[in-house]
Amino acid sequence: MRLRFTLLLPVVLLVGCQSVQTTQGGNVGVNRTQYMMSGLSSEQVNQMAAESYNETLAEAKKQGLLNTSAATVRRLNGIAAKLIAQVPHFRPDASSWDWEVNLIKDDQLNASCSPGGKILFYSGIIDRLQLTDAEIAQIMGHEIAHALREHGREAISRAYATQMGTQLASALLGLGEGGSQAAQMAVQYGLELPNSRANESEADLIGLELAARAGYDPQAAVSLWQKMQAASQGEPPAFMSTHPSSSGRIETLRSAAPRVQGLYEAAK
Repeated sequence: MRLRFTLLLPVVLLVGCQSVQTTQGGNVGVNRTQYMMSGLSSEQVNQMAAESYNETLAEAKKQGLLNTSAATVRRLNGIAAKLIAQVPHFRPDASSWDWEVNLIKDDQLNASCSPGGKILFYSGIIDRLQLTDAEIAQIMGHEIAHALREHGREAISRAYATQMGTQLASALLGLGEGGSQAAQMAVQYGLELPNSRANESEADLIGLELAARAGYDPQAAVSLWQKMQAASQGEPPAFMSTHPSSSGRIETLRSAAPRVQGLYEAAK
């Protein structure tokens, strides 16, 4: 019975999910099939993300920390415009998103792009790392890629599957509290971590191509993560809290750069 359930668990967890491909593969070849909860639409996730984004902006404005450097905001908007012009290569409908770029004066090393195209940078990641435009483009492209691939909706779907899988495992296997915790860990490590790593790899690669198509040197991805690696000595920065180690991704990005070098040369 337990062996049979173990074999059926992946199938059970996919009930209520649908397979989708949110983006085209591009030169970097991001073609992983994704699974989304059928009752959770892109519009719902975008609305939730927009509400959270607006709350963050409102709090920053209240504290006098929102868009305090006009020069940096112009710089970010200029880079964003070039990257957004390239998103149809991966997702044509994203060009009509209500894109927005904001800057919060804060020392943390962090940036994000919420579902639907809401970009947010913290001044610390630009100032403390002394980022070039090309390095900013790599970060922004990475975050835009998460939005294009709807990794947020995918994460919600995965979390739901994790919760349901844990409850089902506990019920069918007759597990006590300790067994339930073990089942939760098994489902978490079996479903969440591999997909999380896949999401980060996809964002790295798509971001690399977006930046190259926009005319930013792919080698900036390597220099960026070298800076991140140096900054992560001791306590990792917030931007890296859910990201893989810098050393591994530096090698991955270095090996992927030749695939987009021609795009960069053509865009210069």
